[in-house]
Amino acid sequence: MHDVMHGIDILVSEVGPRDGLQSISSVMSTDAKKAWIKAEADAGVREIEVGSFVPPKLLPQLADTAEIVHYARSIPGLQVAALVPNLKGAEGAIGAGAHKITIPLSVSETHSLKNLRKTHEQVFEEIRNIVALIKGLPADVRPHFEGSLSTAFGCTIEGDVPERKVVEVAERLIALGCDEVGLADTTGYANPAQVKSMVKAIWAAVGRDKLTGIHVHNTRGLGLANVLAALDLGLTTFDSSLGGLGGCPFAPGASGNIVTEDLVFMLDSMGLKTGIDLEKLLKVREIVKAAVPDAMYGFTPDAGLPKGYVQGGSGWGVSNKLAAE
Repeated sequence: MHDVMHGIDILVSEVGPRDGLQSISSVMSTDAKKAWIKAEADAGVREIEVGSFVPPKLLPQLADTAEIVHYARSIPGLQVAALVPNLKGAEGAIGAGAHKITIPLSVSETHSLKNLRKTHEQVFEEIRNIVALIKGLPADVRPHFEGSLSTAFGCTIEGDVPERKVVEVAERLIALGCDEVGLADTTGYANPAQVKSMVKAIWAAVGRDKLTGIHVHNTRGLGLANVLAALDLGLTTFDSSLGGLGGCPFAPGASGNIVTEDLVFMLDSMGLKTGIDLEKLLKVREIVKAAVPDAMYGFTPDAGLPKGYVQGGSGWGVSNKLAAE
């Protein structure tokens, strides 16, 4: 699922249609969402988190998620992911055909109560039921099930979140039957040293194959630095949002998703293969800009590609030897 696919070194997982859209007040039309997802897939993006199965009254922006999942499933080669808060959400996601479902569990219990309105034990019970639901399906239609460790690097309510607590929750999620855990810097508190320490601690507890990806925010400007720290260790999946949609990094309390275009440029210029065509990706912004009035960000889109830049080469300004290391 998250192994290197088709000669791809790094899997860039686009979360804009979910994390981006749920964080803005505008509601994007279903047709515009479909056009966005299709254009990103055509640009070579292999995995897109297309929505969340939450009650429409809570998030009207994502009310059409079942239809969007169903549509995205028709795009060849695209891994379709969805967020689910509970068993009911998982049933909806599986019914619509999602390849991958993720349940977010805030390591900070105060945040869990605010976000999912559930204690840890209540979330564990939901996970137990979702695992049973998945095991009851024929093997070839079972979705990949990830437990996301939200607020892993700190919480806006509780402040410090101890690393050992994150590790304990990761162990519990794997013991309950999640296929893997994801690390999420929900609040934009993480720093590169903390990322390395946390990943190593979780690997030591549950195994390297149970944590392959990270979801970082750029709230304090450390998004790509944190990606690089995780990349140095060997993580291969990174979440990002087109145009950083879903939070301006300069606004108080904003989520500040990292920008897909900047992430892809960094990886490609380092000589790593993402399978994504940068010029095509940059053009996808026009679809999103035309559909929602909210601001989009990104240094690469603003500055353009460097003069003479050749995508997919051995790297930009690095020798073949360095790029191969």
